[in-house]
Amino acid sequence: MSGRAGKTRNIILVWLIWPLITLGIYHLVWYYKVNREARDFDSRIEVNPAMAVLAVTVGWLVIVPPFVSVYNTGLRVARMQQSAGMQRSCNPWIGIVLFVVVVLFPLYYQHELNQIWDRYHGVEEGEQVPLAA
Repeated sequence: MSGRAGKTRNIILVWLIWPLITLGIYHLVWYYKVNREARDFDSRIEVNPAMAVLAVTVGWLVIVPPFVSVYNTGLRVARMQQSAGMQRSCNPWIGIVLFVVVVLFPLYYQHELNQIWDRYHGVEEGEQVPLAA
């Protein structure tokens, strides 16, 4: 099996700089892209990136959906690590705690994703990469 590689991003830019410049819109773009990368990396990971973004935006009206979406995104990142032949080091519960604490979860999730892309040694975004599991 193979999948498409995602993009290595600077965790400080993802978490702080771009969201400040774009008045928070970048967080939503990043969240969509991360969930799309999960789907494209391993076809066994089922996710609708647009629904994930809706859950963290409009979902606040019901309170629960943002927490479920952030948790599930952490599970997807952990599954991606396993598919890349790595130990699952991404913990979705840490993501939830960081979500509550000044929205730090992008910093954590992007760091975990960068470890996956670093494993493939300089592969460009969108290139086919082999999956281990």
